[in-house]
This record gives sequence, structure tokens and C-alpha cells, in this order.
Amino acid sequence: MAVDTQNLKVKVSLSDNKNTIFSDSFLQTPFWAKFKSRHGWKSLRFNITVTDGNCTVQMDISVLVRTFARFFSLAYIPLAPVFNPEVFDFTGYFDFLVKITEQLKVFLPKRTIYVRYDPPVCYKNDFTKEDFVNIMTQCHKLKKPLSDIQPPDTVILNLMQTEDEIIAGMKSKWRYNIRLAKKKDVKIKQCSAEDTDFEKSIDTFYDLYRITSERDGIALHSKSYYIDLFKCAQQLPDAPKISLYTAEHEGTPLAAIITLFTEKQAVYLYGASSNEKRNLMPAYLLQWTALCDAKKHGCASYDFYGIPPTDDESHPMHGLYRFKTGFGGTIIHRIGSIDIPLSLLYIAYAFAEKLRLIWFKKIKKLLRKK
Repeated sequence: MAVDTQNLKVKVSLSDNKNTIFSDSFLQTPFWAKFKSRHGWKSLRFNITVTDGNCTVQMDISVLVRTFARFFSLAYIPLAPVFNPEVFDFTGYFDFLVKITEQLKVFLPKRTIYVRYDPPVCYKNDFTKEDFVNIMTQCHKLKKPLSDIQPPDTVILNLMQTEDEIIAGMKSKWRYNIRLAKKKDVKIKQCSAEDTDFEKSIDTFYDLYRITSERDGIALHSKSYYIDLFKCAQQLPDAPKISLYTAEHEGTPLAAIITLFTEKQAVYLYGASSNEKRNLMPAYLLQWTALCDAKKHGCASYDFYGIPPTDDESHPMHGLYRFKTGFGGTIIHRIGSIDIPLSLLYIAYAFAEKLRLIWFKKIKKLLRKK
């Protein structure tokens, strides 16, 4: 039964236990907080005590804060706090976020414009994001930004099955493409930061990623960002396993992916491919190899990490939808990013975000086509 949030007491305090994990998502791990702290973000960890009069629950959340030239700051909380439909209905959960934010404010920089959440709240196909926006209007402190930080829609494959069961759950064409890549002698190479050829492999990945970025109009970080992802995992105890898989044919790199394995989940983080020999289906064999390795690692699931919201052939990324859903698994829909403004500057910032979105999503694509 949902609790009465009017009588809910929430206490937020800085957490001393920086190694505690209260979420299945890698985005809430100490590793990810450390990695992002090396790229412009400050990592804070908080303990939240929730009391409803009958019981007390404690949870930890990781909060990332970014400050821009001391003029203003942004706070971001990815895939937290946990949503339990047996405890909160949607309205109650949104009220809960407001209560957390009100107490977080004292720990954040004075000119923090907003706290942005990417809550792990899922919905089924008979519910839409518009339904959530309507519910959010009941709580006037919540705003829906124009774009999401984390992909709200994804495919998660159950790895507790046998390999034969996983194969059987794929579309027949996907099974055929995996066999075809093997038959055509496509080779898969896996490496990590410890390997002697790591620098060469990451150079290959980045060259492929630039091709993919130009072809598909996607953004990419600097090469040092991806290198540091591996180095950070190499340096921290209990860090996830970060791997780079490269598909080659007769010495020619065709495609590459970067994966992250924790004790609970595997995540397909980044993918890139060339424009050559696409008929050899290297991407299918890459994913199958990573799936098998994740299963051997002990991961319970494999997150393909991002698809369009529906099977809409007019969507510019419809090919990505078909590719990832073809491996089987369960399609997950989350509500996406939610903002709780803390300053009147939020209006100006939201407008600037809108202009940035128009530039990257429309103008740059038109210029690229020309």
C-alpha cells in the first residue's frame, strides 16, 4: 500500500561510507562518481533516512555537481532514489523527490540552478510520458526538460538463461547473422587497459567512432575521455570490468564496442562501426561475444542502453531499435529526466538548453546533409 507522503519524514545527511552501493545501476557506484570527478564534476554522497511512523528505511545516493566558472552550478542524480511501487504511487514519489531536494539545498553551492533526477521509474506501454507530465503538474516544483541525460528507453536481456535459450530468444535473422560473421572469418578481439596493445586498440575504436559520429550525427567525447574510463577502472579496487571489443576481417577493423560489467549487470556503453564490409555483420558477432563474456562474468542481465521509444520506422534511429531488440530481452521505458528548479535562473538556462538542442538536433544535421 502506498504511504502518505504528507506524514513522511525525510532526513538527508552527508554519507561517510563512500563504498556503499544502494542501487543496481553503475551510475550510482563509487567508480562512476570517481570517474566523473575527473571530468569536471564534484561527487557528493548522501544518506537518506525515511520514516513514515511505522518503519524507517535508509538509502544512499550519489549526487554529481558541476560548477561553471563560479557563476552557477548544476546538480545531477542518475538512476536514484529507488522507486518501489508498493511504497509510493507516482504522485507520492514525486513529493518524495521534492522533500529530498529541499534538504539537499543546504549542501549544494549557493548558485545551484536545479537538481536534475533521472529516476529509475518504469512504465508499461499503456502509460506514456505525457501521463507523467500531467501527474507532475500536480507538483508545481517539477519540470520536464526537453531532452534526457540517460536514455529512458532500453532493452535488458536476462543472462540467467543458458546460451541456447538466449540464442533461441533472438530473431532468426540475428542468429543467421552471427553464424554468417563466424563463417566469413570475422575475428573478435577483447582488450582492457592492462593489455600491451590497449593504446592501439583505443585508437582504432576512436577512428571508428569518428566515422560513426559523422555518419549518424551523434556526439562524441575526446579520446582522453574513453581512455580515462579504462584507466579509472584499472586504478580503483572493486571497479567494474571495462572491456573494448573489436571486430576485424583480414586485418581491417570493422566495428568496436565498449562494455561495462559489474557483479549485477552488464552494460553496452558505446559502439562504433566503419562503412566497409557491413555485409559481414560484425556488429552481431560483437554483441554475441560480449553477451557470452558477461554471462561468464556472472552478470544477471545485459543492458543494451538506449533505443527509440517505439518501433517507428520514421524515427531517425529506427535501425538502432531493430538491431537491439532483435537480440531478445525486455523493452524498458523510464520517465526520463526531471528537474526541480532552485533559482529563477532556471528559466534562462532552460531556454539556452532549448537553443542548444535546436542547434545539435536540427541545424547541424541540415548542414551535414548539405
